[in-house]
Amino acid sequence: MLLPFLLYGAAHFLTATKGEVVQDFKNCLEFFLDKMPPGESLTPPREAKICQFYRNAYRFATMYDREKRIPIYSAYKCKPGKGHRYQGWMIEPQLVDPTLGKAMEDERETNVAAAGIKKSQATFDDYAQALSIEKGHLNPVSHQPDEDSRAATSTLTNIVPQYSKLNEDGWANHESLLKKEAQACRDMYVLVGAVPGDEYISDLRVNKPSHIWSAACCVLDNQHRKSWAALAKNSENEVKEYSLETLQKILAELYGKKKVDLFNGSCN
Repeated sequence: MLLPFLLYGAAHFLTATKGEVVQDFKNCLEFFLDKMPPGESLTPPREAKICQFYRNAYRFATMYDREKRIPIYSAYKCKPGKGHRYQGWMIEPQLVDPTLGKAMEDERETNVAAAGIKKSQATFDDYAQALSIEKGHLNPVSHQPDEDSRAATSTLTNIVPQYSKLNEDGWANHESLLKKEAQACRDMYVLVGAVPGDEYISDLRVNKPSHIWSAACCVLDNQHRKSWAALAKNSENEVKEYSLETLQKILAELYGKKKVDLFNGSCN
């Protein structure tokens, strides 16, 4: 009986190592400053690195916490454009089974079994009964250049339970500020993240972050870069701006790490 077991184990290993979410960000490094993701300090124990793929193109990158069912951060380039908001929510079939492909799908239209989706990630229903909570985008709709890129932000792997007033007011204002600042940049690279908290929604299925943070690096030209950083408690309608250095020190404390370096020391 040993040989069949070994063969099964080998086959299972080969299957499990296929797909976008179990390897690295090599197919979507374009969304990170200098094509370098943050270090391991922001990698959760049960991580999924997702190159967010929609309509034949990579749109942004997400570090997803499988256990807490929230993104730890999403990385993207801020290129504000025009377009409608997508009227639906996407899921990631690849989190259910890597062989199902790398493209996100509308939860209402997918053929993936609901039980498999619920086991692997957050669903629309997880947010249905939450009080004073909204589905908060890390990568926001308004920072994307076209209709398809805007639609791609509405994947539930880019969403955290966010305090309603913060989502509608303080954080929305911060997103608008970055949108304006991006106009002066040749490129603006943004990381928006969440610090896991002690509270959960949906019968302890989905973690409610204690804090939401944002860091942006504006590339002006080949010699000049400047940064912005902000942090908000996910129970208050207040966004505080910091230097990038200060935010990284605060995040190191919040994540319980020795050091957090969001742009690998390459942005002032």
